[in-house]
Amino acid sequence: MTGPFDPFSADDHRARMERAAREAEAAGLAGLLIAPGPDMVWLSGYTPPAATERLTLLAVVPGQDPVLVVPTLEAADAAKAAGAPALTLRDWTDGKDPYAIAALGLDARGRFGVSDNTWALHLLGIRRALPDSSYVALSEALPMLRAVKDTVELERMAAAGAAADAAFAEIRTVRFAGRRESEIAADLAGLLRRFGHEQVDFTVVGSGPNGADPHHEAGERVVEEGDMVVLDFGGLMHGYGSDISRTVHVGEPTEEERRVHDVVREAQEAGFRAVRPGAECQDVDRAARAVITGAGYGDRFIHRTGHGIGVTTHEPPYMVEGERQPLVPGMCFSVEPGIYLPGRFGVRIEDIVTVTEGGGLRLNEAPREIVKVD
Repeated sequence: MTGPFDPFSADDHRARMERAAREAEAAGLAGLLIAPGPDMVWLSGYTPPAATERLTLLAVVPGQDPVLVVPTLEAADAAKAAGAPALTLRDWTDGKDPYAIAALGLDARGRFGVSDNTWALHLLGIRRALPDSSYVALSEALPMLRAVKDTVELERMAAAGAAADAAFAEIRTVRFAGRRESEIAADLAGLLRRFGHEQVDFTVVGSGPNGADPHHEAGERVVEEGDMVVLDFGGLMHGYGSDISRTVHVGEPTEEERRVHDVVREAQEAGFRAVRPGAECQDVDRAARAVITGAGYGDRFIHRTGHGIGVTTHEPPYMVEGERQPLVPGMCFSVEPGIYLPGRFGVRIEDIVTVTEGGGLRLNEAPREIVKVD
């Protein structure tokens, strides 16, 4: 089910850093300053032991070799990273000013893109070393940097989606009634790992009235006969994300429950059919929202229609009103409309979709019709 995947090579990471430098230059930036996190892993292949007060920073500057600044005590590990042959390592020891070391070769008056998760401590340190520099969030300056996946990345995304489908196929066979949400969430986490996930990021189990809270934390509520149950789960497999939502029913659903579920399923289909190269991200949101609004539930669809996904389960771009970013082949994102009736129940249906030359391709194929469970 998981399939073999070769590790990304130094050439893969070199190509990513070269592309990042070109896009930074095109955006009028003097370079990119990348803190430990998903951007650093994607660009350089290096995952520091932990994010600490000691500065670790990847500088990607047009016309220069990328530089990875690391504490000396972590330099040996950094040298083993897949992308290490494609960059220059610069280490520093305690007692020295790491920010002065990181600033070497940087434009003293430059405007830099900074990864979103950079600690304020470190950004302020760089600013002290380069007092005339300025900064912009990487997701604002280069929102498409990781958004368009290559063929190998898409294969990993598809494998993660298939594993999430397999987890749903299994979870629908377990008993729901009489068990706590937390127990079912633990089942889901175990299934994701069984089918190949190395990391589980979330397992939402929202039963009955809890389903009206889109980000409900699975708790101690006991699932009852007659409950609608929202399941939303995902994580990382081969370094790439899965995220799927399905809504099941314990026993026979009522006519109203079926109607609401049908509206959400129709909205999800409309959002999916809006996916095509050149369409704007907001067009996906508008298509799904129009169906729900037309059915009289517009005020009960309380979140955006989708989010990007890749080496993290939530990343730019977002399928939301006002997002004018055109869709490009290779982009991957969720399409996940929902209806939430406070104190009663909720329904959400979500697939990960990738843009193709001819439209959209779902990376999840689990049944979207209402599923009955025991």
